[in-house]
Amino acid sequence: MKSPCVYILSSKTKVLYIGVTSDLEARLWQHKQKKIPGFTTKYDITTLVHLELLPDMMQAIAREKQLKGWVRAKKIALILEHNPHWEDLSESWYRNSIIIPRDPSTSSG
Repeated sequence: MKSPCVYILSSKTKVLYIGVTSDLEARLWQHKQKKIPGFTTKYDITTLVHLELLPDMMQAIAREKQLKGWVRAKKIALILEHNPHWEDLSESWYRNSIIIPRDPSTSSG
């Protein structure tokens, strides 16, 4: 999925992470494979529970900042509105894939 988007990931204990990317499939692969040390790796935050596609990266960044400014209860309400069972929206993305999504951190371009 190559489109500017903001996304919310959750751990099994509902620790939340909000991020922005223009290549969600590759970025999520990094989170799931724990390729980047940090918050999501430390707290095992790998479940995609919310995503919003936006027209351009500037709007995606603005929306990310807006969501990060919300209190936790408001973030949870947003997730529950669209994904009441906290299902992994990316669950089927990699299941039958022979091709491993490219890792942007190893790209030469």
